[in-house]
Amino acid sequence: MPGTAVSSHASGQAQLLGIGQVLALLQPEFPELTPSKLRFLEEQRLVSPARTAAGYRKFSRADVDRITVVLSMQRDHYLPLKVIRTHLEAIDAGETPALPGATDAATFLAGARRLRRDELIEAAGATRALLDEAVSASLLAAAETYGEEAVGVLRSLVALRRVGIEPRHLRGLRAAAEREAALVERAIAPSRRSDAADKARAAERALELAGHLETVHASVVRSALAHLAR
Repeated sequence: MPGTAVSSHASGQAQLLGIGQVLALLQPEFPELTPSKLRFLEEQRLVSPARTAAGYRKFSRADVDRITVVLSMQRDHYLPLKVIRTHLEAIDAGETPALPGATDAATFLAGARRLRRDELIEAAGATRALLDEAVSASLLAAAETYGEEAVGVLRSLVALRRVGIEPRHLRGLRAAAEREAALVERAIAPSRRSDAADKARAAERALELAGHLETVHASVVRSALAHLAR
C-alpha cells in the first residue's frame, strides 16, 4: 500500500498545515470534525502530527490523507477507532490486511469512494425501484451519494428479493434498530459531556456496544433457524 495513503510520518514537511487549515480542508466532507476530535485522534494513536518549538501541532499532507481514511472508515463502515488503528498499523508494517467490514481494502483506502444513486444501483446489481423501496422501508437513507456499506445492503436486498423477501417485509428491522440504539444512548449518556473529545469517546463506546448487540442478534436468529437442520 503506498505510504502516502496512510502514513502519518511522510515527507513533505514544507507543506505542514495548522489545525485550522486541516479543518478547512476536511470539514466540507466531515462537518463533525473539530479541533477536539483531531486531538482525540492523536490521543488514540491514529495520527502523529509534528510539533513546533512552541508545541503547536502541524499536519503533513499524508496526515490529512490518513485522517480522511479514518473518518471515512468510521462514517461508511461504523468501525471503532481501535479496529481502524489495528488495521492501519498492519498497513504501516507492510502487510495487506483485509478491511474489517468490507470486501476490498485496496479500493477503500485508495479513496473511500462515494457512489451516486446510479453507480450504487449498478454496483449492487439492483434496480432503481429496489433502491426506492429500500429507502421507503428505511433500510437505506435517502441521499445523493452512498458509501460502500450501502452497496452491501443493496446486494443483500437483491438476494433476498430472489426468494420473495421484499424491503417492505423488513420494515421491522428499523424499529428494532431504533430501540437498540435508544438502549445504547441511555447507556452512554453519563459519559456524554459538552467537550468534543468526550463525545468522541462516547461515540466509540456506542460502537463497541452496537457490536455486542449485533453478536447477540445474529445468535438469536441462528437459534431461531436451528430447527431447519434437524
